[in-house]
Amino acid sequence: MKDHVIYIRTSTEEQNPENQIEKILTLLGRNVIDNNEYEVLEEKQSAFKDYHKREVFNNLLKEIKKRKITDLYVWDWDRIYRSRIRLKQFFEICKLYKVRVHSLRQSWYEELNNIPEPFNEIMIELMLNLLGYMAEDESKKKSERVKAAVRKRRGKTVSYKGKRWGRKPLPKQTKDRVFDLYKKGESIRNIAAQIKTTDKSKNMKSISKSAVHKIIQEYLGKNNNV
Repeated sequence: MKDHVIYIRTSTEEQNPENQIEKILTLLGRNVIDNNEYEVLEEKQSAFKDYHKREVFNNLLKEIKKRKITDLYVWDWDRIYRSRIRLKQFFEICKLYKVRVHSLRQSWYEELNNIPEPFNEIMIELMLNLLGYMAEDESKKKSERVKAAVRKRRGKTVSYKGKRWGRKPLPKQTKDRVFDLYKKGESIRNIAAQIKTTDKSKNMKSISKSAVHKIIQEYLGKNNNV
């Protein structure tokens, strides 16, 4: 892979990256272009899928860590990551491996790249801290929005749309079997190992010991109230 890399991530098959590439080329030096010292990497995937597998981007990361890249060019920082937390982590990697990041949309960042050493590292560190504060604030606001959306309805926690919040409850027959094993003298550990349930992917798994304990307490409470 060449020293200078243009990374393009488009959201749909209909988008044409040629216009983006043409404008990003204005960030490269004339010598780099004339000597064909750059490479274009293109990936088609939604910008919102930060956590999905990105084969092209993952290979790019490997090359960065091998110190084979000096300059990375993008249309916008959100082509790297939309999440500020993950974006900050990426910039920290680039700082560690001496990779300069160039963005057409964040043209102000070029001023940091042009500051002489060691002052450029000081300013980049300041920018990273700012990204961290923004990510923390974003996470806090998201958490507050989620909590504000939670409602109590008939003793159950639900979202503002009325959907059940939290884990799917175990079927009554599963709870009955747990309590039957408990009455037969089985330990909580053995009960947890014997009782199976399915996760969201329909895979079978044992229930937790805490779930067994909770069911037993629930049934003992009911019996005491009879």
